[in-house]
Amino acid sequence: MTHERREQDCKVSGTGQSFAPFEWLVAVRYLRPRRKEGFISVIAGFSFLGILLGVATLIIVMAVMNGFRQELFDKMLGLNGHVVVHPLDDDFTDYKDVASRITGIGGVQHAIPLIEGQVMITTPATQTGALVRGVTEKDLKELGAVAQNVRFGTLEGFDEGEGLALGSRLANNLNVKVGDEVSLLSPRGASTALGTAPRVKRYPVKAIFELGMSEYDSSILFMPLAEAQRYFNKPGSVTVLEVVLDSPDEVGELGPKILDAGGPTIYISDWRQRNATFFNALEVERNVMFLILTLIVLVAALNIISGMIMLVKDKTGDIAILRTMGASRGAVMRIFFITGASIGVVGTLAGLALGVLVCVNIESIREFIAWATNTELFSPELYYLSQMPAEMDTGETVSVVVMALALSVLATLYPSWKASRLDPVEALRYG
Repeated sequence: MTHERREQDCKVSGTGQSFAPFEWLVAVRYLRPRRKEGFISVIAGFSFLGILLGVATLIIVMAVMNGFRQELFDKMLGLNGHVVVHPLDDDFTDYKDVASRITGIGGVQHAIPLIEGQVMITTPATQTGALVRGVTEKDLKELGAVAQNVRFGTLEGFDEGEGLALGSRLANNLNVKVGDEVSLLSPRGASTALGTAPRVKRYPVKAIFELGMSEYDSSILFMPLAEAQRYFNKPGSVTVLEVVLDSPDEVGELGPKILDAGGPTIYISDWRQRNATFFNALEVERNVMFLILTLIVLVAALNIISGMIMLVKDKTGDIAILRTMGASRGAVMRIFFITGASIGVVGTLAGLALGVLVCVNIESIREFIAWATNTELFSPELYYLSQMPAEMDTGETVSVVVMALALSVLATLYPSWKASRLDPVEALRYG
């Protein structure tokens, strides 16, 4: 046999190399629809759409849930300390010394003295409940979530007057703006012979901020610390110290150090304890959604199996002819492997592109759908946030793509192997 003859046989049989050009040529021809093979093409099309939609949905949902968790995490910890120092008794008068010792610990940014109290805030037209947080101007500016989101007014000179900083939704509910006055009513006022008299005092609105988290924007107001001490009858005392760390993940390591530095008159709690139920529920929901949506990709992969088995049945005669022309079992298997895997690979890549496109424009898409359907798709009162967040995690996205590719490849193996085991003599006799 001459060298040219051996080279030609290799090209036909496909034994000279993996995935020979003729194998790709035949596989591509099988992917193109023909009139008599319309039903098989329909199954292949639905398999492609199933993989595409499954991958895209999985990426979008996981990105939205990641963004939702991260936004809540940032806003909660942006307003509240990572560690809260509580006094064992009602009077926390040595808070300055305790704060000084705690801020000397490596990894601690600052400790904020704070007075908290529930009040009824009223105007001539309306009234509602609110949470007063008394802080100094310096400490309030340290809270970037507030200082960087002042929409009206200013925090300059906050300590010098008796002005309040209100959340935007609280200001809207009361229908007030900067310069207007509101009345605060607290049930714990001055003690008299007839009991404790409520305390009522009027304050001007100095600033209006918007955190983007409806629960906080509609219920929190800030008051100068000195004025809060007078209003809540706590001269020289505070309610708690809120400690801000360099990283929230260091609470486990720095918690005992803060407790030791604070002395025997305090106890502490951290953000994990205060929000454990909430964040655990989010994590469980996220994992369950991942498993449920993975079933979409699995169903699409099963469609590939059914479509490929039908294709093998339909191409029995073609397989027999290829075998009689010298194509090896491996070549036949690779032809049908390419045919099935192409559906999964192209569908996965298209799903990835669609998922990334939607995640990048998620808020614009939400606004358009809300406008087109005249419905509120993302209620701030229900979801706490004013915008729909989406944060793609690279590792998670790669795992989704790899999973979809793996399922697609595995779904192709059995039909391809079945095609390679076909006896050409029997196929030509009964085909």
